[in-house]
Amino acid sequence: MLVEAGELVSGYRSGAVSPVEATQTALDAIERYDEQVNAFVLVDAEGALAAAKESEARWHSGEPLGPGDGVPTSIKDALWTKGWPTLRGSTMIDEAGPWSEDAPAVARLRETGAVIVGKTTTPEYSWKGVTDSHKYGATGNPWNPSKTPGGSSGGSATAVALGMGTWSVGTDGGGSVRIPAAFTGTVALKPTYGLIPLFPPSAFGTLSHAGPMTRTVRDAAALLDIITGFDARDWSSMPTPTTSFLDGIDDGVADLRIAFSSDLDFVDNDPEVEELVRAAVGVLAAAGAEVTEIDPGFTDPIDAFNVLWWSGAAKVLEAYTVDDRVDPGLRRVAAIGSAYSASDFLDATAARMELGLLMGRFHRKYDVLLTPTLPITAFPIGQDVPDGSESPDWTSWTPYTYPFNLTQQPALSVPCGFTKAGLPVGLQIVGARHADALTLRVGRAYEAATDWHQRTPTLEAR
Repeated sequence: MLVEAGELVSGYRSGAVSPVEATQTALDAIERYDEQVNAFVLVDAEGALAAAKESEARWHSGEPLGPGDGVPTSIKDALWTKGWPTLRGSTMIDEAGPWSEDAPAVARLRETGAVIVGKTTTPEYSWKGVTDSHKYGATGNPWNPSKTPGGSSGGSATAVALGMGTWSVGTDGGGSVRIPAAFTGTVALKPTYGLIPLFPPSAFGTLSHAGPMTRTVRDAAALLDIITGFDARDWSSMPTPTTSFLDGIDDGVADLRIAFSSDLDFVDNDPEVEELVRAAVGVLAAAGAEVTEIDPGFTDPIDAFNVLWWSGAAKVLEAYTVDDRVDPGLRRVAAIGSAYSASDFLDATAARMELGLLMGRFHRKYDVLLTPTLPITAFPIGQDVPDGSESPDWTSWTPYTYPFNLTQQPALSVPCGFTKAGLPVGLQIVGARHADALTLRVGRAYEAATDWHQRTPTLEAR
């Protein structure tokens, strides 16, 4: 049964439900399912229950720490957590630490009293669009564990889908919260860059964002309220928002100008994906939006993105002796990245700036842009690319996500249906920079008119 964070908090306030009960439910789901899907690298049941009891006492006394007090939450193992190792799916990081500091998003969650149940899987250094590593093995899709959940925040998406906590926080450098959201039938937002501060900084630079991963758009907005805010450790951190992202989220789309591109004029979609996304666009048109089918007018920026991303991969491995303990794909792209020149990097940055200018002008006319989140559905576990791919690169099958890391725009993935094989499909909603609230509002309007977000995996316990 789907229970939103807001419903939990209302129950805590009235005494109808306890943070201890909610946390135990999340821990029971981990116990029941994680052996099949391998979503967690660390679970602290004892610590989570102790934190839940403290939250329960605060609610009983009428003094909760904040709107997330007692909400069970997981953290992708790419974000620092005080007292717990952050190994990033790598065998090269010293587990001994010291682990003396929280990442900004984790610190904000602790300040509001959220119950952090554990840390979720990621490929090595979050470098690709699926979730497997030499360190922890492969993570399975909650709808079919023989398929990938996508990545790199695949553990977080799988955890949320299976009720292993209400919220999770992932990271997204080229689609890493939206790819697994689409493959698992969950919700994820890559917000405007800088809205959620990051520390330590990513080797992939300003492509990398943190983002909320949830079952509903309202929950994504509620979690975003908590994990945003200025942090002096991040030089690009934006000022703390002065209004809630829940304000106006139910205002609908009747006054909005929505652009829809089924393929950005350079993508081939699976026919079932195309059909379901077009139907989703029709739902928003029926809700009163003025929908125009139009391409934004850019060519595939994959070359520019790969220069920046592969350069980051080279930087990741720079400090280590690289051997067969490292993901072979990461080794391959790092070798490519190490050969790029400063001029190559600046050319890619210039292409990025041109794309940002184009999209800035596009959003003068259109409030949001709709696309598929991905052109395909989940493929077999343990592969970087689908069967029959002519490219070994994960960017070859994620053409709708990485362009908007280049531009730093907010991009939201919401579930919009299932194929005949029972695999989820995602609709991507892209807003202008700083239009995160509007992007969430469009997603909520679609969610309110459909029931895809209420569907839960029927994975049987072993």
